[in-house]
Amino acid sequence: MAEAERHAGIASEFVLEIVTPDRQLVSETVDSVRVPGVGGEFGVLPSHVGMIAAMGTGLLRYRAVGGSGWSELSVSAGLVEVLRDRVIVLAQTAEASQEIDVARAQAALDRAREKLAHPDDDTDIEATLEALRRSTSRLQAAKEEMTES
Repeated sequence: MAEAERHAGIASEFVLEIVTPDRQLVSETVDSVRVPGVGGEFGVLPSHVGMIAAMGTGLLRYRAVGGSGWSELSVSAGLVEVLRDRVIVLAQTAEASQEIDVARAQAALDRAREKLAHPDDDTDIEATLEALRRSTSRLQAAKEEMTES
């Protein structure tokens, strides 16, 4: 069926590339990706219209062709470019669920909550809210990994 779709001009898969300033995390053939956009989560399927979108902090989910389910990454701030045959994610940070240090993420969440509950004159509220979102995303990704194990 995929061969027939290719001849008809309908894609059934695309390449997902996820890159941070430090490394390339993913380069895989997928059939679906869900991205935490700044205006809310959005999905990309094969033959999606081309676009560039701002990515927020949260869970990025994708389904590899031939895989057994969804893979998740905790990502923060970046851009997503959707092309005819690939999706390129340029993220400030990205971590696979199995890479996340749960104790460290929980400590960061606790610090952010404490700063928001008791801000002082030097508290950068926006930076603290971003730290809260990032640590929450990391814990969600780690929880999903523990649930699957």
